[in-house]
Amino acid sequence: MHTFSIRPAALALTAALALAACGGSDSPSYPTLNGDTPLVIGHRGASGYRPDHTLESYKLAIDMGADFIEPDLVATKDGVLVARHEPNITGTTDVATRPEFASRKTTKNVDGVNEEGWFVSDFTLAELKTLRAVQPLSDRDQSFNGKFQIPTFEEVLDLAKAEGTKAGRTVGVYPETKHPTYHAKLGLPLEDRLLAVLSKYGYTTKASPVIVQSFEVSNLKYLRTKTQVRLVQLVDANDVNADGSMDLTAPYDKPYDFAVAGDSRTFASLLTPAGLKEIKTYADGIGPWKPYLIPSKQVDANKDGKPDDLNGDGKIDERDRVMMPATSVVKDAHAAGLFVHAYTFRNEAKRLASDFKGDPKAEYKLFFNLGVDGVFSDFTDTAKAARDN
Repeated sequence: MHTFSIRPAALALTAALALAACGGSDSPSYPTLNGDTPLVIGHRGASGYRPDHTLESYKLAIDMGADFIEPDLVATKDGVLVARHEPNITGTTDVATRPEFASRKTTKNVDGVNEEGWFVSDFTLAELKTLRAVQPLSDRDQSFNGKFQIPTFEEVLDLAKAEGTKAGRTVGVYPETKHPTYHAKLGLPLEDRLLAVLSKYGYTTKASPVIVQSFEVSNLKYLRTKTQVRLVQLVDANDVNADGSMDLTAPYDKPYDFAVAGDSRTFASLLTPAGLKEIKTYADGIGPWKPYLIPSKQVDANKDGKPDDLNGDGKIDERDRVMMPATSVVKDAHAAGLFVHAYTFRNEAKRLASDFKGDPKAEYKLFFNLGVDGVFSDFTDTAKAARDN
């Protein structure tokens, strides 16, 4: 699954080193698709510790042992792919404080929703490079705000290569094409730009240290006609209902290209055996939001129609939910020959169900034992510790 070509003469040594590196026969084995160790994917880098999608965030994830780092890709006005979580950079940069760009504030329609703010497609790369990243989550470390630049996709690839060489291992890159339909409408389609960069680096085969992901379908189908790098169909939802079922409210109910085409299928449709079989025709794996794999529900023991505050802290969050039995999605995906990379794993207690008692490693263990082939994590060090011990 994530093997890379190695000269035969080096195989025995590599195998011995790999065995030593993961503690020989003492290391846990998990029921993944091919029996491989599940991947730890640095979600936006080490975004639990640094402003996301910065070289410093990606480097920290690599230092902590990430197998892959994950840049989200959007296009600048001059057609360069850069790493930002969304086209709207109001919450992830200091742009709102920059008087020289005050007039760029605007409203754009992103996947059917009007958003106000500043958008990457209204800036050249040179202009973007004058901005600095900030930590978008107020409950995380704000001390690095204003210090780091927005990197290009090529800079991310260069970093992975250089840091991997330093560490003596391959570090993969796991780009996401963000809002492909939106970018196509702007005249800045992402796919051929992405392919051109990957081709420049020689990343064109299944063995290349790159996996491309998208929440849309048609762009993945297009990419499959042009490249053999691994592709992943992402699967989203709006929320999880009180009873553990998925809340499929627009625009998070279906791939946006389905909405545009009038296709009635939802994200949940993609995870049926028939949906997975179709995904297998154009992709190598799925990237589902983790409640599709193991849901959780709220409790109303006193039947007052309100969720019980299980930990008595006066507010209702993940800590007041109870884990439910696993669905058949991992089993069904593996049966279809697809690997499963689940998102997003986080350390904060308020983002962990009651079962885990504030211990993020307990959540990872549950999903690793289910057989997920990889996890997108904001906290690479915790994911790795949970996997390897």
